[in-house]
Amino acid sequence: MRPWLIAARPPTLLASVAPVIAGCGLAMSDGVFRLPVFAATLAAAVLLNLAANFANDASDAARGADTSARIGPPRAVATGLLTSRQVWTATAVTIGLAAACGVYLALTAGWIIIAIGVASVLALLTYTGGPAPYGYRAMGELSVFAFFGPVAVVGSRFVHDASAPIAAWLLAIPIGFVATAILVANNVRDIDTDRAAGKKTLAVVIGRSATRRLYATLILGAFATATVTAAFGWIPRWCLLVVVALPLAVKPLRIVATESAGGPLVTALKATARLHAVVGLLLGIGAALG
Repeated sequence: MRPWLIAARPPTLLASVAPVIAGCGLAMSDGVFRLPVFAATLAAAVLLNLAANFANDASDAARGADTSARIGPPRAVATGLLTSRQVWTATAVTIGLAAACGVYLALTAGWIIIAIGVASVLALLTYTGGPAPYGYRAMGELSVFAFFGPVAVVGSRFVHDASAPIAAWLLAIPIGFVATAILVANNVRDIDTDRAAGKKTLAVVIGRSATRRLYATLILGAFATATVTAAFGWIPRWCLLVVVALPLAVKPLRIVATESAGGPLVTALKATARLHAVVGLLLGIGAALG
């Protein structure tokens, strides 16, 4: 199982859980929450995240991006633990399972769920795969914000009663910001090896200093957006609970701002992923409380 756990990247799967919790918390507040719909939404989100990890592992290995000089956890295909064929097969199976959840959700909320699912699959397959991967063209952050922010949060609210209130769109902003910060922390860590491999991430294009500022803007912007929108009642006021997570942001902010070595930046990446999960949970609880 170890090679498959390496390919699955379990810590990253929390990124797909946080927006679902937030969206479904808002559904509770609005009195439209349905447990089977929540379960199917959560399963679909995690499965699509898992498929993205598999596809990314195989695609990066094929392009030579995951070399021995890479900092961080090993990659299954690049290190020979799994074959590309095995990982692509797992990708297809995982997408199939997510599609089954999507069909159920479409029966409850309409055809737009199918459209979201198709767009999500295309996005995960072309992030580092295909003839023109957008993850190699400084567009990864934009995609992460879109799919882990508005698509995931608003979609998780929409499936309960086919409505998308403004509060869902506003909740999506802080969730999307911190999710994007996870990728920024990853890319600032890999900036040297990505540049050597010809992988033009946003961090490679704008440089280390600007990437550090982007990371801080995303983290602080997430808390500012959530606090202001809750204070004005544009999202449930109990969402002010998110400030409880602010101390968790101090360490990764300091590390990204001051460190260039791989070890500390790996720590910052993990801390950002934990922060995202806590922010999603607190916003979900706050939304449910109203």
